[in-house]
Amino acid sequence: MNDVNTKKLTVNGKEVEFTNEPNLLEVIKKAGFSVPTFCYRPDLTQYGACRMCVVEIEGRGIQSSCTMPPEAGLIVHTNTARVRRIRKTVLELLLANHDRECTTCEKSGSCELQQYAEEYGIKNLKYAQKAEKDYLPIDDTNPVLIRDPNKCILCGACVRACAEFQGHAVLGFANRGSKTLVQPMAGKHLSDVDCVFCGQCQAVCPTGALTINSEVEKAWKMINNPDKKVVVQMAPSVRVALGEVFGLKPGENVIGKIYAALREIGVDLVFDTNFSADLTIMEEANEFVQRLTKGENLPLFTSCCPAWVRYLETQHPDMLNHLSSCKSPQGMLSPVLKELLPKTFPGYTKDNIVVLSIMPCTAKKVEAKRVELMKDGKFETDIVLTTKEFGRMIKSAGIDFAALEPQKADSPFGGYSGAGTIFGASGGVAEAAVRTAYNMVTDEELTSLDIKPMRGVDKNSRSKQATLDIKGIPVTVRVVSTLKEAEKCIQEIKKGTAEFQILEVMACPGGCVNGGGQPTSCNDSSIKEERAEGLYLEDANLQVRCSHKNPDIQRLYKEHLDKPGSHLAHQLLHTTYSDKKKGSYKDFSGCV
Repeated sequence: MNDVNTKKLTVNGKEVEFTNEPNLLEVIKKAGFSVPTFCYRPDLTQYGACRMCVVEIEGRGIQSSCTMPPEAGLIVHTNTARVRRIRKTVLELLLANHDRECTTCEKSGSCELQQYAEEYGIKNLKYAQKAEKDYLPIDDTNPVLIRDPNKCILCGACVRACAEFQGHAVLGFANRGSKTLVQPMAGKHLSDVDCVFCGQCQAVCPTGALTINSEVEKAWKMINNPDKKVVVQMAPSVRVALGEVFGLKPGENVIGKIYAALREIGVDLVFDTNFSADLTIMEEANEFVQRLTKGENLPLFTSCCPAWVRYLETQHPDMLNHLSSCKSPQGMLSPVLKELLPKTFPGYTKDNIVVLSIMPCTAKKVEAKRVELMKDGKFETDIVLTTKEFGRMIKSAGIDFAALEPQKADSPFGGYSGAGTIFGASGGVAEAAVRTAYNMVTDEELTSLDIKPMRGVDKNSRSKQATLDIKGIPVTVRVVSTLKEAEKCIQEIKKGTAEFQILEVMACPGGCVNGGGQPTSCNDSSIKEERAEGLYLEDANLQVRCSHKNPDIQRLYKEHLDKPGSHLAHQLLHTTYSDKKKGSYKDFSGCV
């Protein structure tokens, strides 16, 4: 029986049912038809700026499908001569004002403007190209992002992402008419504004106007240096997204192929950040139990997201006492490798080890350059590549990724639990921490390890809350993704109305599965849900699902660290934060 709210309209002669779709464009996609668009992103507000998504409606004429609500009885045509002519004109106008050096563009092959120009057969332009003297300088001052205003098509996606996800408005429109630009506020460089380096602006950018500052060549240089020992770690969510670069389904777990690809590329040892996610839980759960017992500095803020840490240090330094002193999993594994590998592997020294980190997150590049994470004048993490950068390395090495036989990680820092895996999804850190904190307090295991209220990565689950009973002690956990949601929590705390003891924050919508360094998912909001499901599936299928039960973690404490919170554990695994409200990026980083 059909839902009473179900209605019907017709797309290209095909009758389509719809219920609560936000616009006509989503109904058209539901019908199996593709409509080009630059400005529309399902997780952002509707904007209607680019006019690429126009369709022809009988009795209504030409309409923008991303801003028009669906109505029963509409007869929609997506590919009429008039529609194609309008779209082609839009493309020609954009290309006339565009830097068309596609072969050297970072976005070549994944640029939507390039894709549509090919699909619509744009070979000769009717309009004169912009004069060379009118080209604007490229801003490469930001350690994560490169901004090329000559490739901007004014779709506004980056402006909305910054404002709607992070509530930050680092980017905005300036000037009017033909002089309109998207730029940092007051015309500053990207290194001189309060950017949190989340990378969501470049993730939604359809062209090469915003791209990642790549470290691929630096990685190749180290791999090909016979005097260096390159050891690799990779974050949980990389395993459920990298396959998309090679045509595999979102959410497909390719971790075994990743291990194999790294060895084919020529690295020396392959470890897994899931291991140090378990290590983070041991330290963070212990820290929470200590704070809960003493009633101090609650709620505890998780510290795994560097964009969130940056936000607190620059916007709310008065709240830093709430932030866990634990380094992130990346920040923990790097010093462990440099400290302990020389004791286990002949030929490895602190001076010749290069830690290469593969992350879904652009902000991890900046985290690696924090002065607080330097030891003896050197960075603990040497190179950070995003998932997209790593995918490009595999392709350039001529590796048939899909055909690789899965391999295992090296020991002793490659074993992990399901709790370490779910770090990659919003709510995963808190769920993993609760599993172990419960054991630390009660010396028992949770009856059910699946804490469903903490899960969910779609647009409607950016703020979640669950209360658990730990032997008569109620513990409430708040989970949020996007800094805009985090800001609401901070205001609750400052007003004294907060009723939670743990706050997990991920800056990217849905968590690391949707990080700024992941393959593009901005046109399909279901992709991050499939990636998260891939992580939860691995967790469910692993024999060890709690961090405190990971045999490699138990061995690390027994042989080197003594116990969670010990003096040596604090030296290696914990860090400090400071008020950076008035400083620019260069003032508080180890970057030159």
